[in-house]
Amino acid sequence: MKRWISEWRPDDPGFWEEGGRKVARRNLIFSIFAEHLGFTLWTVWSIVAVQLGAYRFSTDQLFWIVALPNLIGSALRIPYTFAPARFGGRNFTVVSALLLLVPAGLLAVAVSDPGTPYWVFLVIAATAGLGGGNFASSMANITYFYPQAKQGSALGLNAAGGNVGVSSVQLVMPLIIGGFGLAAAGLFWIPFILAAAVGAYFFMDNLTSAKASPKDQLKIAGRAQTWIMSVLYIGTFGSFIGYSTAFPLLIKSQFPERASLVTLAFLGPLLGSLVRPVGGWLSDRLGGARVTLVNFAAMAGAAALVWQGLAQHAFVLFFCAYMLLVATTGVGNGSTYRMIPAIFRARATVGIAPGTPAYEAATAVGRRDSSAAIGIISAIGAFGGFFINRGFGSSIAATGGAGAALAAFATFYVVCAVVTWACYLRTVGPVPSLAAARV
Repeated sequence: MKRWISEWRPDDPGFWEEGGRKVARRNLIFSIFAEHLGFTLWTVWSIVAVQLGAYRFSTDQLFWIVALPNLIGSALRIPYTFAPARFGGRNFTVVSALLLLVPAGLLAVAVSDPGTPYWVFLVIAATAGLGGGNFASSMANITYFYPQAKQGSALGLNAAGGNVGVSSVQLVMPLIIGGFGLAAAGLFWIPFILAAAVGAYFFMDNLTSAKASPKDQLKIAGRAQTWIMSVLYIGTFGSFIGYSTAFPLLIKSQFPERASLVTLAFLGPLLGSLVRPVGGWLSDRLGGARVTLVNFAAMAGAAALVWQGLAQHAFVLFFCAYMLLVATTGVGNGSTYRMIPAIFRARATVGIAPGTPAYEAATAVGRRDSSAAIGIISAIGAFGGFFINRGFGSSIAATGGAGAALAAFATFYVVCAVVTWACYLRTVGPVPSLAAARV
């Protein structure tokens, strides 16, 4: 069984049809499985926090418990991005899956003792951030397996398979906790974690073409496009993970008379995950920047509707508007991720004639740059999940409601729309080549 594949040419149609597609699909399937579990452990506290009534923590304290995994997971995405290129995609998938045993086991320890102090909950919740790092390593790895024309759909499927972990944990955990107690919220996932590690070990591959030193990869941090896209990704993925993990606590705190409907919170991240490939699919056809611009405008409008639902204390309006808001974050996730490889390919190949050896070499450079940039962008973007939870917690603590936070979020989306147009859709200005490349 091959551990390393030395010849990999996904953009060669003959190579792709003769076996490349099959290998890529196999790696994608097991990458999705491991990444899905990463998201479940990363966000499991979103539903466990709702069940901590016996500990008498304030709403703001509970939002801190939910927010900390987002903070730690965001920071871990940077080293996790560079790990596949350093150690091999298959190898690191095995390791990153096994590391999920830490938050799963410690969660069971925390909730098994009624005297567990608040600071211990914070520390143990923070270890759930290990699951947040999985996304960056998985996406950076899968980027190498697929041809440029299929990356939007492939990355969209990979990300959606992970993102739906937020929904599955919010759907399954209330049932598991109700039947077996809070400790089961961690113990339940252990057999699946072991299965993911074994599957990655036997069925995934490492690519020698993906090898790169962290020093070379970190050079991408000096590119302006890396930071522009990081800001946009705060608005899309950061919003997705933030709104998804905040949903159960928001329902319970703002509509206490409807607390039993917290069980419906899984519908938000489920919808956001399922529409993510749609964002990639639309972007493959219309251009990621166009889809992203329209989507940010829709996100600002949806945030305003959620605000109205809270102001009127109208649960149906709030719930439907919140579902729309999370759905738009999913579309934006797909469209912004489609933009990243297109941007770095356009930058690497500008002025080089297509079909030439120089163009192929430049395309390979663009692919490596894109993989490195994905890690930094996904890391910075994921901090949005922390900001949204802290925004809700601070707003509720200061004003009793979440309106101030939603107003700030809507304003930020308007800013993101302007940045998207200015940097990637103008036909004149500092980066006209990117507009011409239908980023």
